[in-house]
Amino acid sequence: MMSTSVRTLVTIGQAAKQTGLSAKMIRHYEEAGLLLKANRTDAGYRLYNSQQLQQLGFIKQARTLGFSIAQISSLLGLWRDPQRSSREVKQLAEVHLDEIKQKVAELQQMQKVLQQLADSCCGDDQPQCAILDGLTLQKQRAPA
Repeated sequence: MMSTSVRTLVTIGQAAKQTGLSAKMIRHYEEAGLLLKANRTDAGYRLYNSQQLQQLGFIKQARTLGFSIAQISSLLGLWRDPQRSSREVKQLAEVHLDEIKQKVAELQQMQKVLQQLADSCCGDDQPQCAILDGLTLQKQRAPA
């Protein structure tokens, strides 16, 4: 008869289905040290418990918000620490938020320049292309 603890374990395929992550990503997070190594059956199949499934959900949500593996590792450490300070968690989140704001500003600048290039192109059958000319000029203007 199967013990209660064994019945709560799921295979990597079941874990993937329950978390919405691929088995490949689960293995990756395990290799990256974000997730404790899974127990294995005699046949070598990985088995995950409810705590690991919860961690995978945490990791997935953090990745959705764009946190890096290193940042997620720090967040997981804080999450597991009942003595943590919420100040530390907030600082991590605010640093990441600043990074996102910087990326958004860079993307907006890229959009502006690309829109100007696209607007300057006739888009006809002629070989002259303001976009290609503009890309050449942009490259020349870039700092060395």
